[in-house]
Amino acid sequence: MSNDLLETRKARARAWFESLRDDICAAFETVEAGLPPAAPFADRTAGRFVRTPWSRSDHSGADGGGGVMSILHGRVFEKVGVHVSTVFGEFAPEFRKEIPGADADPRFWASGISLIGHPQNPHVPAVHMNTRFVVTTKNWFGGGSDLTPVLDRRRTQEDADSIAFHQAMEAACGGHNAVADYGRYKKWCDEYFYLPHRKESRGIGGIFYDHHDSGDFDADLAFTQEVGRAFLKIYPKLVRSNFATPWTLQDREEQLVRRGRYVEFNLLYDRGTTFGLKTGGNVDSILSSMPPEVKWP
Repeated sequence: MSNDLLETRKARARAWFESLRDDICAAFETVEAGLPPAAPFADRTAGRFVRTPWSRSDHSGADGGGGVMSILHGRVFEKVGVHVSTVFGEFAPEFRKEIPGADADPRFWASGISLIGHPQNPHVPAVHMNTRFVVTTKNWFGGGSDLTPVLDRRRTQEDADSIAFHQAMEAACGGHNAVADYGRYKKWCDEYFYLPHRKESRGIGGIFYDHHDSGDFDADLAFTQEVGRAFLKIYPKLVRSNFATPWTLQDREEQLVRRGRYVEFNLLYDRGTTFGLKTGGNVDSILSSMPPEVKWP
């Protein structure tokens, strides 16, 4: 592959992630503004995103790119982060064998979007989505999206929200059958977002994929774009269908305890957390996935 073609692909991927970030932030701010007057917390001011740029150095001290952290604290979303980054440089020696293609040449480039949402209302599921394009001596896409209802009575794949979310993720794969296997990526998600020490799933799943390279960059990018569009279409709908539902103190307590599972997974098992910290990423951005309030009774 020529260097010019590779640079063009990098630019296309980066532009998509930044555009998706803008669309998601606008959609979430619209949800914040649309909370019905009788809903819990409707007397509060609608939240707006605050964007904070950051930069990094690679392990040698050279310029390593950076990104923009976007955080909203509001009346619908207790905390939501929508972050984009484009980082590059060389992997540290102790990390090279863990990344395909990096053992032969430690240089890398990676761009992506990462999102985590923790709603105020316990009836609204928490959500995660990220997609990325990584370049070493190999090139691939990765990412996915998963849903985490926090009330036990709704933590089932037969729940209406769960069904709608899975249908959206299946549709994202459906237009790209040559490169996207929904059954495989759903199973991968179920297996990945699992807490072995508790013998339970983090949520109700979705799709997860990594090292995705069919040999057709355009098809792989189109699939990754569909994952983002599917998320943008379904999740605000799920929020609106639940954000005015009254909740009890018992519901809130259950939400806070369930959030503890989120913290445990992200600190113990999440590859994105490990990748970000080991490559000198922005710690505040990486750990923004942590909920603002949580309990371990």
